[in-house]
Amino acid sequence: MFTDVHDYVNPGYSFSNRVFRIPIPQFFMLLYFNKEGIINLFPHKPFQLAGFSILFVSATYKAQKTEKDSIYTSIQTVEIVGRKSKDYISDYSFAATKTAMKNKDLPLTLNTVTKELIHDSQAFRLGDVLKNVAGVSSVSFYNQYSIRGISQNEEGQIINGMRTRQYYFLQPMTAHIERVEVFKGPASITMSSADPGGTINMVTKKPLASSRYEVSLSGGSFDTYRLTADLTGPLNKSKTLLYRLNAAHQDAGSFRDHVKNNGLLIAPSLSFIPNDKTSVNVEMIYNEMNGNLDRGQPIFGAVAGKTDLNSTPISLNLGAPGDYFKTKDLTLMGSLSHRLNKSISFNASYMKQFWDEDTHETRTTNSFVPDISNNPVPSLAMMQYLERIQHWSVDNINVYFNFSYKTGTFHHQTLVGYDSHAWEKKSGGKQDAARGFLMNDGSVSSSYNTTNAALYQTMVYNGITLPKPNVHPFDLTPGAVNHQGKDYSVLNVINPLPTALTTTHAAYVQHLLTWKKFKLLAGVRQEWFQDITNYKKAEESAFRNRKMLYRLGLTYSINKNTNIYGTYLTGYQPQSNTISLMPQTANFTGSISASLYKPLLSDLKEIGVKTKLFKKINAGFSVYEIHQKNILVNANNPAEPDQLIQRGADRSRGFEAEFTGYIVPQWNIYAGYSYIDAKVWDDSNLALIGLAKENTSKNSVNIWTRYNFTNIQALENFGIGAGMLYQSKKIPWYTRSFELPAYTTLDAALYYSVSPTKLQLALNVNNITNTTYWSGAQNYLRLFPGSPRNYLFTATYTF
Repeated sequence: MFTDVHDYVNPGYSFSNRVFRIPIPQFFMLLYFNKEGIINLFPHKPFQLAGFSILFVSATYKAQKTEKDSIYTSIQTVEIVGRKSKDYISDYSFAATKTAMKNKDLPLTLNTVTKELIHDSQAFRLGDVLKNVAGVSSVSFYNQYSIRGISQNEEGQIINGMRTRQYYFLQPMTAHIERVEVFKGPASITMSSADPGGTINMVTKKPLASSRYEVSLSGGSFDTYRLTADLTGPLNKSKTLLYRLNAAHQDAGSFRDHVKNNGLLIAPSLSFIPNDKTSVNVEMIYNEMNGNLDRGQPIFGAVAGKTDLNSTPISLNLGAPGDYFKTKDLTLMGSLSHRLNKSISFNASYMKQFWDEDTHETRTTNSFVPDISNNPVPSLAMMQYLERIQHWSVDNINVYFNFSYKTGTFHHQTLVGYDSHAWEKKSGGKQDAARGFLMNDGSVSSSYNTTNAALYQTMVYNGITLPKPNVHPFDLTPGAVNHQGKDYSVLNVINPLPTALTTTHAAYVQHLLTWKKFKLLAGVRQEWFQDITNYKKAEESAFRNRKMLYRLGLTYSINKNTNIYGTYLTGYQPQSNTISLMPQTANFTGSISASLYKPLLSDLKEIGVKTKLFKKINAGFSVYEIHQKNILVNANNPAEPDQLIQRGADRSRGFEAEFTGYIVPQWNIYAGYSYIDAKVWDDSNLALIGLAKENTSKNSVNIWTRYNFTNIQALENFGIGAGMLYQSKKIPWYTRSFELPAYTTLDAALYYSVSPTKLQLALNVNNITNTTYWSGAQNYLRLFPGSPRNYLFTATYTF
């Protein structure tokens, strides 16, 4: 009877991805099924894998495969079957090269946060996960990050290597996530329209061949309550049909005023592996979120160097109690892997996503109310009110052939593929807004003009005469009474949001050449992009462009534990894909389509070392330089808040170090350090050239570690965890008049297994020193403070 140890194996070898441990008197044997159905038993030396000490013996013989065994004999080139390992290490990635390739052989930096670290730190939202990754920092309350000093431009997330849309404002839940991968640099060869700093890929949990059932209940600060479930196992005796069901529900408040963060997640998955040649996976993700668009903490305007970040409480939110942001997201995915023969395999994936939004929002216009002479009054925030409905759909297709062959002493793996990505803004969307200033005739002006001051209605504030705003301003003065609600005079009904369709088609070739200790990875991708405005309307118009992209990377194995590498990548993003993440840009309503601007172009140069320290800790060290140009920013034109302008270029260079593994078997660690020197390289404003990039910390350190007292009998059911995050100072997006100070936060956790039951208890305390800090900012009215001290108690039962 085979017992699954589970480990992935490079498909460049002649084994499958399944490893078996067979108990035999006196010793163990380690077996791999190769493509011919042969079982190989390896040389007679002790070897450690997944916590087992194993003795190898030499032998080769034919395997008599049964239906029950057949599910284990196929190589995963598309991820079909789940990962059973229970540590912080993930040795393989499927999405980086579209093959199961060892991370240490990749000529690029890949950071992976596994479900075990996610569980130990209780990282229920994606932002909580990514604070563990070197060089990645959250810059707002949204699902928005800076990677290597380059702010995300592409909204949405990549799930299983395919792109979704509209995951920006509320961070996605992680209950259904197996691991989160961060590919540093523009990964445009394998993932269309990738960000220059890096790409975040969320890999969902796949079915397992052995039954496992787990439920968790959590409660904690800010009236947070969570319920999660993870059920998996075979559906038939032959174990050719497997299932997995993940579900989660959260009802939560916040330390911020009038903010809630509720969500529902249902994610079933099925895998069918009829034989050693074919495997199929289908899954669904239904995600319902009910929260708020929290636009940040406002503070008083001030002169440079004298800004008081504590002039208002970090809980202050200008939104109204009745505001809401409701979304429904349905994502359907399917993947097929079929091996035609021992040298050729075919893989295909498809994703369909439907996304709907219903929003009522009270927010600042990112400016202070002017007085009658047009001087800003720094205690009065100019406000606006929005009602928005949107409907989106997304289609992804990805097909490729993988050819594996030899020529003399050279081993080749050639991948030839095609992918397509389309996202459509469907009819039925609308955005109504109240903003601007009231005129004497009852109309509304979008801006205030002093030459026509007599035409405006006026009001008096603390003895100061002001043009009267359409939406009542927010008084930042401590103790001031503000009416927060639908407090406007005129709601400007805007025409329905225009329909739109953007499509990307691409053909690509990738070649991996292995010779002795060298691995050369090269690729080329031709991409065709089209943006159609007023899609399916009489006034339909289209814009097209195309781009050739390149990848070249070389890895040299110094020894079995240490590789060195160098890489060069190019990236490309049509501007239609970038504008929704611009902090002051409101959802595609500007008068000029972003597609008409030059595309965002980028490149990465990187060298690095990947090694294993003390045979226990995977370590990576890298030095890089990233360039991006044709950057879109908001024009800050009060008459048209969505107007964009294109600025020159940015350059980011730096150093990263990452450490993942265990110090002793019961002590896991995940840590990293990042140094980033990011600068404005070219700009129409010459005064900005050479200055530091916005929302970027030069130095950052992250650590998470867990220790289990398994070797101390009196404490064998206990474990402890600890985390630390340090970020150096940074400047906001749209003003250099003040800076956000450096900060350090400390987290702690206590774990207890209730023997002899399968109940596990955990208490996580975050920011135990109750440090006040800000993760990012845009201007005086949009600061993003971190959460004060908070706790979460979790009970998990496995059966």
